[in-house]
Amino acid sequence: MSALLHIAIDVMSGDRGPSVCIPAALAAAGDFPDVRFTLIGRQADLERQIAQGVSGGGDPSGGTVGFANVSCLFAAEVVEMADHPREALRRKKNSSMRLALDLVKSRQATACVSAGNTGALMAMAHFVLKMLPGVERPAIVSLIPSRGGHTYMLDLGANASCTPAQLCQFGVMGSILAADLAGAHEKPRVGLLNIGEEEIKGNENVQAAHNLLSASGLNYIGFVEGHDIFSDKVDVVVTDGFTGNVALKTMEGAARFISEALREEFTRSSLRKLGALAAKPALDALRARLDPRRYNGATMVGLNGIVVKSHGGADVFGFQRAIEVAILESRTDVPARIAERLGAPPGA
Repeated sequence: MSALLHIAIDVMSGDRGPSVCIPAALAAAGDFPDVRFTLIGRQADLERQIAQGVSGGGDPSGGTVGFANVSCLFAAEVVEMADHPREALRRKKNSSMRLALDLVKSRQATACVSAGNTGALMAMAHFVLKMLPGVERPAIVSLIPSRGGHTYMLDLGANASCTPAQLCQFGVMGSILAADLAGAHEKPRVGLLNIGEEEIKGNENVQAAHNLLSASGLNYIGFVEGHDIFSDKVDVVVTDGFTGNVALKTMEGAARFISEALREEFTRSSLRKLGALAAKPALDALRARLDPRRYNGATMVGLNGIVVKSHGGADVFGFQRAIEVAILESRTDVPARIAERLGAPPGA
C-alpha cells in the first residue's frame, strides 16, 4: 500500500448523512494530518455542510476544503437505507457508496467508511473488491465491551448460515484482528459460541467447526457461552451471522433497558435524586466505559480491501471512531495479514 494512507468516506450514508459524516471527517483530518481523506457525496450537500463546518470556507470544487489532506468527489446518486441490496448494486453505480468502494478497488484509497445500508454495502463490497484468496465468505466483526477491555465477535450478520470451514476462517481472521489491532495477546484466545462448554453440546455444524478450530494452530480454547463474551476469558468469539446478529441486538436492547431503568429509579424521589448525585462520578465512568460510540466501526473482514461499516445512527463522535478504525486497519494492512495467514498473497 502507499505510504500515505487514503480513506474514502461515503458522507451521504447513515440516518443523518452529511450533517454527521462531514464534521466527523473534518475532525479526523485535523487529528491525522498524515492521512488523506476523500469525502464523497452530492455536490450541493457537500458544499453546504462544508461551508457550515469550515471557517473561511474553502472551495470544494477545487479539491481542498480548508485542509490540505481533504478533497471531495461528487456523486450523482445515493444508496438509501430502504434500497434492496440487489437493486442498489445494479442501478446505483454512481452512488457515493459505490464510488468509495471503487477508490479502494483501484488502490487510490486504502479503506472505505460508510454508515449506509448494510446489505447494499456488503453486496457492493463483495462484487467490487472480491474475496481474499483462501476466504469463502466475508464476515462482519466488531468490538464488544468486556471485563478484559473488549472482545472481537464475528460474524455479526453477513452470513445467516455458515459451513464449519467458514467458521474456522472467521476464527483466523478474528485472531489476526485481535493480535494486530488490539494487541490482546501474541496468540489471541479464540472461542466458538455454543449452548454449553461441554464437548458433547451443539449441533453437527458447531461440532465440525470445533474440530477444525482445534486443529487450526490458533489459540483455540473451545466452546464459550453467551456470558463469556463479556468476560476476560476470550479475545475472539466466533459464530454464524444469524446468531451473532441476534446476540448483538440483544446486547443493545439490554443496555438501553438498564440505562432507562437506572434513570427511572434515580428520579423516583428527592432522596433518590440525592443518591444519584452522590453516585454521579461512578455512573459517568460506567457510561463512558460502556458507551457504544467508542466501539463503533464494524469491519467487513475477508474482502480484498478494507471496508468499515459505521452504525447508521452514529453521531459525530461515533462516526469519527469508525474512521479511526479504518486508519488503524490501513496502517497494519489487515487484508495482507489475513492473506498471508491463509497461505496466499493479497490481490492474487
